[in-house]
Amino acid sequence: MASLGALTLLLLLLLFSSSASSRRVSLAIYYESLCPYCSSFIVDRLPSIFNNGLISYVDLHLVPFGNAEIGSDGSITCQHGSDECFLNYIEACAISVWPDPHVHFSFIHCVENLVEQNLYNQWSSCFRSTGLNSQPVVDCYNKGTGSKLELQYAAQTNALQPPHQYVPWVLVDGQPLYSDYNNFEAYICNALNGELPTACEGHSLMTFLETDTNRTAGVCRIH
Repeated sequence: MASLGALTLLLLLLLFSSSASSRRVSLAIYYESLCPYCSSFIVDRLPSIFNNGLISYVDLHLVPFGNAEIGSDGSITCQHGSDECFLNYIEACAISVWPDPHVHFSFIHCVENLVEQNLYNQWSSCFRSTGLNSQPVVDCYNKGTGSKLELQYAAQTNALQPPHQYVPWVLVDGQPLYSDYNNFEAYICNALNGELPTACEGHSLMTFLETDTNRTAGVCRIH
């Protein structure tokens, strides 16, 4: 009986250890496709977690709605016009049809890279450059699924507490980083328990969170 009890204890310890080691941190990014600061973050900052392996410890949630508004008739008006609404729909469809963040991020990264170059009208070239099949995304958009997804993202965005003040609005485990969003990797590493992955080396957490919106830079504000 003693050996059985010891075995049970060992199994519980192993289970706890496995659960602790599988701890994943939520990283949510609320953005809009034509905000230059959102594009810059997606193109220049976010790829680092894919390159250094930190993505293995992260549940990534991209929410392409941003500062858009919903009319009384359910229509969507985007901060940077109809082109932004269109690309928001396309990126929402990409997230839906390719749930794997490695896949949909490769496509969104490509589109936002074109946005940075003011070549976003060439967004469809990203199917070719990523090797992804265009048909699922095209079908999603043509069937109106993209707009339905955007309404869901609108509900998520409008339910944020505290409410978002601008984009990019980056949250780690539900906590907004305010204007310190470029330091997101340090916040992820700080949220991890136990032995830190090598990807966390060199990331020191800045403990001061900017809450004075008058001092915030690099954002697209709500009008």
